[in-house]
Amino acid sequence: MHRIKRIVQPMAAQNGAMPATRPSQLLTPQSFGDISRFLREGVADEESRQLRDSLGALSMQIDEAVRTRRTSTDTAAITRRVLALSHCAREHQLFLTGLGSAWHALYEFGAYQRALRELRNAIAQWQHMLERRSSKESATFDQFELLAWRTLGEALLLIDMYEHQSDPQSDLLDAAPPRKLSAWQRARAWLQRWRR
Repeated sequence: MHRIKRIVQPMAAQNGAMPATRPSQLLTPQSFGDISRFLREGVADEESRQLRDSLGALSMQIDEAVRTRRTSTDTAAITRRVLALSHCAREHQLFLTGLGSAWHALYEFGAYQRALRELRNAIAQWQHMLERRSSKESATFDQFELLAWRTLGEALLLIDMYEHQSDPQSDLLDAAPPRKLSAWQRARAWLQRWRR
């Protein structure tokens, strides 16, 4: 979970500077494509790998839609990208329903599903604004992009929590609570310190 907090940071359009104190092995994604590449690097069980693949495909579709929107004035081309993104998001949501109970038991799974539903609604709204050639399209796009970052952050947290939970060498288990001494043991230790 701590790894995710350092990895997921929204792209700042005006400020591309990254903190100099960040460890070199941790990358701060500056695009949705960076998240897709990060997802391919993980080693996990089969369901986790499939989720990473599905999420990577969604991330790439988001990246392509955002890139097209930023570099093109062709509304038809942007709309085609948004339609492809909408289809990919729907497939990804359907994929989630088939994951095992260990995924569904996580609190983060429900939070991710809510974020994904909100993202799908934002995609539909953006598509609607594009089709109407509305002056509100820019604000709708900004909202979509914000929700895309949030959704992918929720997904990375979900994956991290699932893999952390399934890892028997979890650092949560490494730190065993200190053993409480009985009154007799504390008194004996006190006497030993007193005699020195």
